[in-house]
Amino acid sequence: MSDTEANYYGAYLEPLKQCETEILATLEQLLQPLNENQDETIVEHILSRIKSPESMQEKLRKKNLPTDATTALTHTADTIGIRLVTHFVGDVYKIQEVLRNCQKWKVIKEKDYIAMPKENGYRSLHIIIEIPFSAHSTLQAIQAEIQLRTIAMDCWASLEHQMKYKKIFLTLPY
Repeated sequence: MSDTEANYYGAYLEPLKQCETEILATLEQLLQPLNENQDETIVEHILSRIKSPESMQEKLRKKNLPTDATTALTHTADTIGIRLVTHFVGDVYKIQEVLRNCQKWKVIKEKDYIAMPKENGYRSLHIIIEIPFSAHSTLQAIQAEIQLRTIAMDCWASLEHQMKYKKIFLTLPY
């Protein structure tokens, strides 16, 4: 993490990193029984991040909320974000069921953009979990977002993000 992240998250930064590490370790344990054999795994790859201060502040501004870290942790569900990419849609739903039954967190919300894709074609399954958080005596838990998608969905989401947020326009030669 950079100085900007340390300055923004302050005393929350180390507990956030620990929480991210714990989520990843729990996912590894939960997914192990789903692997058919040692050569093939159900998950192609897993990415994780703690939301950057700039992105977090922009999100809070859009919600007309104060832009401090305490507000971020109490009013957003994706300070910690995890993305699991699978090979097949069926694997996404297998993992969803495992996540629902995990005793280390509580599933707060699910958004199934696979069954009901967004108008732009975006498909993914978002699961918001609530996990214990010990960074501050008044903040007992935080929420984190786990996104499940296939390789093809991940490719589309990446391209769509580039086109929408990075203002890249595609031109085709004739």
